[in-house]
Amino acid sequence: MGLFQSALPPRERMERSFTWGDVVVILFIAVLLYGGVRLAFALPSSLEGPQISLEPGALPRYTLFSLGRMAAAYALSLLFTLTYGRAAAYNRRAEAILMPLLDVLQSVPILSFLPVVLLGLSAILPQNIAAEIASIVLIFTSQVWNMTFGWYQSLTTIPRELREASAIFRLNAWLKFKRLELPFSTISLIWNSMMSWAGGWFFLMAAEIFTVGTRDFRLPGLGAYLHEAANQGNFRAIGFGLTALILTVVALDQFVWRPLLAWSDRFKVEMTEGEHPPTSWFYDLIHTSRLFLWASSLLKNLSERFDQWIVRRAPIKDDGEGEEGTDWKTILFLVAFSGVILYGGYRSALMLVSIPLAQWAQMGIGVLATFLRVTVSLLLALAWTIPVGVAIGMNRRVAAALQPIVQVTAAIPATAVFPVILLVFIKLPGGLNAAAILLMLMGTQWYLLFNIIAGASAIPQDLKYTSALLGLSHRERWRTLILPALFPYIITGAITAGGGAWNASIVAEYAHFNEQTLFTTGIGSLISQATAKGDYPLLLASTLVMVLAVILINRLFWRRMYLIAGEKYRME
Repeated sequence: MGLFQSALPPRERMERSFTWGDVVVILFIAVLLYGGVRLAFALPSSLEGPQISLEPGALPRYTLFSLGRMAAAYALSLLFTLTYGRAAAYNRRAEAILMPLLDVLQSVPILSFLPVVLLGLSAILPQNIAAEIASIVLIFTSQVWNMTFGWYQSLTTIPRELREASAIFRLNAWLKFKRLELPFSTISLIWNSMMSWAGGWFFLMAAEIFTVGTRDFRLPGLGAYLHEAANQGNFRAIGFGLTALILTVVALDQFVWRPLLAWSDRFKVEMTEGEHPPTSWFYDLIHTSRLFLWASSLLKNLSERFDQWIVRRAPIKDDGEGEEGTDWKTILFLVAFSGVILYGGYRSALMLVSIPLAQWAQMGIGVLATFLRVTVSLLLALAWTIPVGVAIGMNRRVAAALQPIVQVTAAIPATAVFPVILLVFIKLPGGLNAAAILLMLMGTQWYLLFNIIAGASAIPQDLKYTSALLGLSHRERWRTLILPALFPYIITGAITAGGGAWNASIVAEYAHFNEQTLFTTGIGSLISQATAKGDYPLLLASTLVMVLAVILINRLFWRRMYLIAGEKYRME
């Protein structure tokens, strides 16, 4: 349950209002966008992309390419998580800056940055290298936020008696990290990693099929294979591509995530063993093998030697919990940073002023249209995830049958099957509108479902017995027990799902399909059109408008829902 608890931010962060720090962060985002847009002016008008083979024999190679990008982004995310989250947890001055910054960054729609990042990198690097780096950066930004919040919250909730024990044993920073912090946070990190990989597949597929007008930035991989197969109407190749993707997701689930969950059960902080601990046939098979035991013994010896080397060289200190004075290097950095922000903000404002009022009005209408689609997709997701999530969370037989199916299905990215959806909806009236809502739904529903399952599973057994003893009807039980208990988890899932829906609008509202371009009214469509036409001022403005819309919705609506959840529906 660690993953879902970590999704709720600490109370002090929930109560934080819109501050000048947020303004600085948003201005910094605008400067980054402006920098990428300026670099994009240096690009040639046409760039030729790779040839995507639809032969089944190419699928193993494409699968390895996609897995490599995901693994590189995950390694970067884990490194960022461990350093950033620890700095925020153990230094109050750093926390005052780092956590608000993270709070704003997680609200930024990631796909809106892909055109700018890709175009900017392509101006200074070879095309293939720029496309690879852009895809890894995009996946990184989709994976890292929930991992960092989970790690930070785990560090801030370590029980006092465990901290006192580490002080009694005089553990230095490394041994405290290895013996206390990492074991205590292992379950949360694994669950957050699973969700990060599931979200990463969505953005990987979007990055692999990216084109800007006559500039082709596609990357060889499963996403490009499925997109090319759909463009050609090759249903045989679509079937092969989806089969390869599903087999990859199932293999990762069986050979990576389930063994890790079974292994991590030893790190639970509880007095009695759970009734139904996680199991894995692969973990049971390998953890008693001679090769595994030999490798474990070798790693243990190497780890002990490394620990001894660290202990001899690292002093015992209090992990940076003390406050340090501001030195001249910090002041110099702040002055330089402020100068860059002010100059970049000025240049960004000049570019935004050049946009005619008609386009600003178009952006306003686009935000409203996309907001309506996001709302519809959230309502549709809530309509089925609440009853199904409660059934899985409160009925062990239903959970045993449906939970594995849900976990595997959730990891299949909606962008991979979107070309297939377009094949069905393209001939229907208003087909792209319906297809866009369906893609948003497919990208948002799993965040809600997993949180609702966690909320239903977390309802104390004594409250269930009490409701039964009181003879409450089915309707009264839902009104007085189930829905109030689920409310914080529904809000958490809805915020994450809403961000995913805004992101999905960029690929859902504009599609180049079967030699024709399809688009509908929306801010995501405007971002894609500006990218395709090379209209960089419009790209900068529409991206900033989407960023501000998402941040304002989170601050004005979802933050209040969080406060209600924390004050009225907290279970204690």
